[in-house]
Amino acid sequence: MSLGAFVAVSAALFALGIVCIVVRRNILYVLMGIEMILNAANINFVAFNRFNGDGLDGRMFAVFVIILAAAEAAVALAIVLNVFHLFDSVKPSDADLLRE
Repeated sequence: MSLGAFVAVSAALFALGIVCIVVRRNILYVLMGIEMILNAANINFVAFNRFNGDGLDGRMFAVFVIILAAAEAAVALAIVLNVFHLFDSVKPSDADLLRE
């Protein structure tokens, strides 16, 4: 497989993540879109490392992004549970306590 195939898959995954964030009005879908975008970045890191470098730089960045995504998911799910507890909804537009 060539580098172009990896970049095409990564671009498709990135576009799918952006569409998921913009179209869906649910906090959980927004989080899934963010995870797809981070995975697209991981595919790029590993692919460019495989084709253009001999070191472990791309793989190290990918592992760092995976760790960052796990921490982000844990914190974000805690926030989602708190928002659901306070507003009885998981829609981002319904959390409007600061508007009052």
